[in-house]
Amino acid sequence: MDREKLRDIFRKYRAVGLVLLAGLLLLLLPTGKSSGQERQTSDDTQLYSLEETEQRMAQLLGKMSGVGRVQVMLTLKTGPTLQLAQDMDLEQEEGSLRQRSQPVTVNRGSGWQEALVTRQDYPVYQGAVVVCQGAGSSAVRLAVTEAVAALTALSTEKITVVQWEQ
Repeated sequence: MDREKLRDIFRKYRAVGLVLLAGLLLLLLPTGKSSGQERQTSDDTQLYSLEETEQRMAQLLGKMSGVGRVQVMLTLKTGPTLQLAQDMDLEQEEGSLRQRSQPVTVNRGSGWQEALVTRQDYPVYQGAVVVCQGAGSSAVRLAVTEAVAALTALSTEKITVVQWEQ
């Protein structure tokens, strides 16, 4: 008879027991707040490098007909910028309102947090100088100037193509 009573109790409170067991499992999982570390964006493709851009541009220009050896230097008017999502609070202090804001972060697990980016602005170029072996030809200079203008959105008067020293 005791066995039947135990079976009835288990059947009756089975759902409650499963909920309690699930709650205990959730409590044992790591929350990620223990280390308090924040990491930069994990996607390296979002990071901008002026030197890498110059190298990639030089590789591309070097493959054009008649250009030969090439080196590129770019100058920036403004660098790349990120606009982060902000959590805004208004606080009333001694009759005046103060606005307080802090960046919104997203928990990525294992204690890593990442700021939530709402907009990424690419750099604005100021000018470009290209030194290449084929700059003696006006056709090569024109092709290189047009290619750099297409890649950087610079006007052609802000791009200089000069002859590589022999």
